Amino acid sequence: MTSQPLPISTTETTAASSATTTTLTSLRTFLTRLFSSLRTTLSHRRPWLELVDRTAFSRPLSLSDATTRVRKNFSYFKVNYLTILAIVLAFSLLSHPFSLLTLLSLVAAWLGLYAFRPSDQPLVVLGRTMSNREVLGILVLVTVIVVFLTSVGSLIITAVLVGVGIVCVHGAFRDPEDLFMDDQDIAGSTGLFSFIGGPSAGSNVIPLV
Repeated sequence: MTSQPLPISTTETTAASSATTTTLTSLRTFLTRLFSSLRTTLSHRRPWLELVDRTAFSRPLSLSDATTRVRKNFSYFKVNYLTILAIVLAFSLLSHPFSLLTLLSLVAAWLGLYAFRPSDQPLVVLGRTMSNREVLGILVLVTVIVVFLTSVGSLIITAVLVGVGIVCVHGAFRDPEDLFMDDQDIAGSTGLFSFIGGPSAGSNVIPLV
């Protein structure tokens, strides 16, 4: 008696392959736009030699003068200042590998389970299908636990405070009188991330699915 070969269904394999391809494409698009946005932002930074020009440093006359200097210097050196903040944060995370690994795992969970998970591929845990709202709630809960109940949150807060302190000290003692600020610089001083809100920012928004 000759045994007949069992039919092999490729529906699930094809669906899984299609979902993986869609996820990889979305991730590739996201990274491309992210790096493009970073390059565009960094292209607006001021010369670093101008930032550390020793002849331009002087003691502020008063607290009001220091505040005015910080505001003007941030308007002019905002990209440089944000770069300094990023460097301080990166150095802090690199010096604490466990916190860095925890944070990267958290980011990977958000990207893989929520941001780039195909809408037609529900998450199944222990035989139970999870809705998008349940996945989001679990991710938010895990994020709160990681940020506020582990060393990750205190490390990030400390690094940000150190970076802000460096920026404030530099801004208070750097005399901005020699800086040329046009109307665009003055208008862009209304917020910390105001330089991101330019005409090109809208094209870099990626909806979460």
